[in-house]
Amino acid sequence: MADTIYTPSDLAELIKARRKAAGLSKTALARQAGKVREVIYRLEAGEDVTVSSLLAVLAALGLALHTEPAGLPSPQEMAARFARDED
Repeated sequence: MADTIYTPSDLAELIKARRKAAGLSKTALARQAGKVREVIYRLEAGEDVTVSSLLAVLAALGLALHTEPAGLPSPQEMAARFARDED
């Protein structure tokens, strides 16, 4: 199931939850991502980091970034999203 991120705090919560579920400390995740620990602290606080740092941390957590057009979803997209939520 894909997580939809709307705000930096949504991203922060997702990263923190995935890190904890993987049993990783902030230091261990930073090491796996090839970044300094400060990057993990900043991400989990919903603060700015570079795109390359974000992508490295997501990859270390086994996540990928997906983009889609902004704007209101179509009725078909809404139906598909609700169907996914029921799984």
